[in-house]
Amino acid sequence: MCGIVGAVAQRDVAEILVEGLRRLEYRGYDSAGVAIVHDGQLGRVRRLGKVQALADALNEQPLAGGTGIAHTRWATHGEPSERNAHPHVSGNIAVVHNGIIENHEALREQLKAKGYEFASDTDTEVIAHLVHWHRQHTDSLLAALQATVKELRGAYGTVLMDVNDPSRLVVARSGSPLVIGLGLGENFIASDQLALLPVTRRFLFLEEGDVAEVTRRDIHIFNSDGQPVTRAEQESEVTHDAGDKGEYRHYMLKEIFEQPRAITDTLEGRLSEQGVVVESFGNGARAIFEKVEHIQLIACGTSYHAGMVARYWFEALAGVPCDIEIASEFRYRKSVVRPNSLLITLSQSGETADTLAALRLAKESGYMGTLTICNVPGSSLVRESDLAFMTRAGAEIGVASTKAFTTQLVALLMLVAAVGRCRGNMTEQTEAELVRSLRSLPAHIVSTLALAGDIEQLAEEFADKYHSLFLGRGEQYPIAMEGALKLKEISYIHAEAYAAGELKHGPLALIDADMPIIVVAPNNELLEKLKSNVEEVRARGGILYVFADKQAGFKGDATMRVMSLEHVDEVIAPIVYTVPLQLLSYYVALIKGTDVDQPRNLAKSVTVE
Repeated sequence: MCGIVGAVAQRDVAEILVEGLRRLEYRGYDSAGVAIVHDGQLGRVRRLGKVQALADALNEQPLAGGTGIAHTRWATHGEPSERNAHPHVSGNIAVVHNGIIENHEALREQLKAKGYEFASDTDTEVIAHLVHWHRQHTDSLLAALQATVKELRGAYGTVLMDVNDPSRLVVARSGSPLVIGLGLGENFIASDQLALLPVTRRFLFLEEGDVAEVTRRDIHIFNSDGQPVTRAEQESEVTHDAGDKGEYRHYMLKEIFEQPRAITDTLEGRLSEQGVVVESFGNGARAIFEKVEHIQLIACGTSYHAGMVARYWFEALAGVPCDIEIASEFRYRKSVVRPNSLLITLSQSGETADTLAALRLAKESGYMGTLTICNVPGSSLVRESDLAFMTRAGAEIGVASTKAFTTQLVALLMLVAAVGRCRGNMTEQTEAELVRSLRSLPAHIVSTLALAGDIEQLAEEFADKYHSLFLGRGEQYPIAMEGALKLKEISYIHAEAYAAGELKHGPLALIDADMPIIVVAPNNELLEKLKSNVEEVRARGGILYVFADKQAGFKGDATMRVMSLEHVDEVIAPIVYTVPLQLLSYYVALIKGTDVDQPRNLAKSVTVE
C-alpha cells in the first residue's frame, strides 16, 4: 500500500515520477501527488483518485525541475482527500511517507505549542514540521532528519527535500521499505524497485534504521547509530509488464492464465529425476531440515491459506508437527518455541508489515532457523531470513492474488518433500510420486482453465446475490477459504467458508435458495463424508455449485450445478481446485461491474499494521 518515488537529476523528472507511480498503482491507493523544485520555487500538485487524474492536472499545470518526490496514498489517518494527499509541506520542507507514526498525536500537540499550524489530518505532517524545526537548529537537512527519527515511534519510509537546497534528497527507513536506484549523473528513490525499472536496474536496498542522503552523484548511508555504512549494489532481474495486459481485459485474468507458466518456472531446476533439490532452499538448508522437529508457519491473507494447506501436507507426508498462525496475532501473543523449530514466513511482496515483524520477533525467540517463501528478490523478508525460496511467479499486479498463491503452494509442497526426506520420514518412492505429480501440475492447470467459458456462464447466476458459503473438507477447507476471500475481495459479495463437517454447528441456519453454496469436491477419502454434507444442504432448499472430480459421482439437477474437473492426484488437488474458484470470482466481479484489479479499500502490499 502507498507508493513513493523520488528523483534528483539534471533533466526534468515529472514524467519519471508519474510513471513510477503508475507502476505502483497495483499496491492500492486513494490519492496521488507530486512536488518538484525549480528555480528556488516548490511546485506541488495533488489529486484525489487515480494517478491519471494527477497526470491530467500536470498536463494543464506542468512542473519543471530535476529534484522531486511523488506519492500514492492509502488513507490511514484522515479521509481520502486532496488536503490529506502527499507530499506535505512545512515551510521550505516537503515530505512523502509510507507507514504509521504511532505517537503523532503527542508530536502534533508539541508542534502546535511551537506555533506550527496543521493543514491536514495525517500523521505524516508531523514529520514535515519536525524536520523544519530541527533544520533551524542543525547544519544540514540530513542532520535534521536524523534528529527527527529519534522522536518518531512506528513505521516509516520517508523522503524529504529542501526547497532551498534542491541538490539532495534525504530518506529514512524503519519498518517500511525503501530502495535507492543508481543512475548516471542522477539517482532515484522508491518504495519498490518496480517503480524505477524504466530508468535503472541497479539498486541499493536500505536496511532497517538506515538514513541516507542522495545527490546526483553521491549516496551516503548511515545506520541507526549514525555510523556510515555501505549497502551492496544489486542488479535487478525483475521483469515488469504492468503496461501490457495482452489479450486480457484485466491483469487478474491474465495472471490466472499465467499460472501454468508460473508453476513451471517455480519448478525449473529444483527437481531431480526422483526428488526435490534440497539446496534450492538455500545454503545450509539440508543441515537445518535434518534437525527440524517442528514447523511454525506465519502469514497473512491469501498466504495464510497457503500455510493452512501446508499444515496438512507437513504432518501427513513429512511426519513433522506443524502450526500456522496469522502474523498479526503471532507477533502480539506470548508463545512457546518448541525445540528445533523452523519458522517459515510466506509473503508475495516480502514486505508485509506484520509478517516482517513476526520474523524479527522470532529471530529473538530461539527458533533454530528461519525460511521465507517469497516472490520478490531483495525484499526485506528475503534479506532478513536465514533461507529463502523464490516462487518466480513474476510481477503480480492484480490486488487479488492468484499466481502468487498457487506458486506458494507448489513451493510449500516441494519443501514438504525436502523436509520429509531429510528427516527420513518419506520414502524415495513417495518422493518420486510427489515429484511426478508436481511435474504434471502445469498440464492439469491448462485443462482446468479450459472451463473458463462454462464458469463465466455459471457466474451469471450470482448477479443478484449478496451472500455465499464455500465448503471443503481436509486440505480443501483452506481452498474454500481462499475461494471465499477472492469472491468478497473483488465482487463485494459477502462470502465465508466452513469446514463442511461443521454445517450442523450453525451454518445450516443460513441455508436458503438465495444463498449459493460452493463446494470443492475432489475424489479423495473424504468424498463420502462430503456428499453427506451436500445432502444436508439440499434437504434445506439450498442451491449448490459443486466443483467435482469427474470420478466423484455427482449428478447435477435443478438444485445442484456440477462443474466436472479431470481426475488429479490427491496431493496436488488443492492447487488445481483453486483455479476454478479464481475464475468464478473474476467473472462474478465482471458481472457486478466492480474494479477487478484494484478493489475498493484494499492494497496489494500491506506495509503497515
